[in-house]
Amino acid sequence: MLWLIIFGFTMLLSFGAMAYLKSAFASASQVPVASGLTGAQTADRILQWAGIRDVEIVEGEGFLGDHYDPLNKRLVLSPDNFQGSSAANVGVAAHECGHALQHQQHYLPLQIRMGSVYATNFANNAIFVVMIASVFFHMISPYVAIWILALSMGIIMLFNLITLPVEFDASARAKVVLQQLGIVRPGPEADAVNSTLNAAGLTYVAAFIGSLLQLLYYVMLLLNRRD
Repeated sequence: MLWLIIFGFTMLLSFGAMAYLKSAFASASQVPVASGLTGAQTADRILQWAGIRDVEIVEGEGFLGDHYDPLNKRLVLSPDNFQGSSAANVGVAAHECGHALQHQQHYLPLQIRMGSVYATNFANNAIFVVMIASVFFHMISPYVAIWILALSMGIIMLFNLITLPVEFDASARAKVVLQQLGIVRPGPEADAVNSTLNAAGLTYVAAFIGSLLQLLYYVMLLLNRRD
């Protein structure tokens, strides 16, 4: 019963954060930037300003599928943000450029997150396999299963924790550089950028809280079994 409550709360938290982000993005999308630059042009200007010339800017797919790929040096912008010239579009593009700047400057939290990707993917797969093997096929004892689940969730929680400074730092860099380069003006434009990036940050906070609660649940189970 407690697990269902935690699971329901984390889902509600996640969906709520995403709904808030979509609302903030839609509102900021109605605010044009006086510079007239699209997200792609914004990203190109920021990267050129920073002396980063080995990062490719490409148009991706889907809604808010924007990301920076440090392994392949690619900055991927969703169609809206690649082509659009609103405060929301340039804000997201600048945020992804913030990650490229972090990579260029060897920002430690980003380096740690990059190094923990494979362990996090393994932990996610382990949770799925253990759930199936223990619940449906009874191949693993409950005690061993809980230990594996706790360790896996601990890895995921730590990954979500180190993601927070990475994402908030990228947004802080974006807010500064947009005004430094005159891409966004103080006032409504800057406010719209801030609201979009702040809302995006809440999705990562929600992910961390959810993983922390699940980890605490498995630790509680282990402690109760030991007692």
